Amino acid sequence: MSQLVVDGPGRSGTRAPLSTRLAGGRTALTARVTAAVDRLRAFLVAYSLHALRISLGLVFLGFGVLKFFPGLSPAEAIASATIDRLTFGLVSGHNAVLLTAVTETVIGLTLVTGKFLRVGVVVLGGALIGIMSPLALFTAELFPHGPSLMGQYVLKDIVLAAAALVVAAYALGARLGSGSDD
Repeated sequence: MSQLVVDGPGRSGTRAPLSTRLAGGRTALTARVTAAVDRLRAFLVAYSLHALRISLGLVFLGFGVLKFFPGLSPAEAIASATIDRLTFGLVSGHNAVLLTAVTETVIGLTLVTGKFLRVGVVVLGGALIGIMSPLALFTAELFPHGPSLMGQYVLKDIVLAAAALVVAAYALGARLGSGSDD
């Protein structure tokens, strides 16, 4: 096998084969990439769950506050119908929407501030029943010939529920590992 020899000032006229020099360059590049990935991983471990908790809280807070003002929330009718059905008619109409508004606002405030987080997570667990119930209770209305606009609105709650599960696990003591699973 022939070697690439580079002569020049300060060079002895022989060098390692090009493949060896490229491999050494790849090793240095790999080390830099690995260090960058490690820094990114450390950043994500330190901040991603807090960002998820706060952003989820802002969503709940925003949707909850809207329900305090009749006619502003696009989910007012489905919230009222769901609470009415889940409470067997004991809580309906404006009171059902008000109950939903208070519940979502409390959840949002606990998630955003991190205060009374365990209480907020317990309330959130109960609220998830109501949040996901329209999928079973009003399937025909939500998906008449595919997802209606309200059906799409309710479907996004699946993502909120999954995010809530992660936040709840963290609030109740689970910790994100910093080890590599790749």
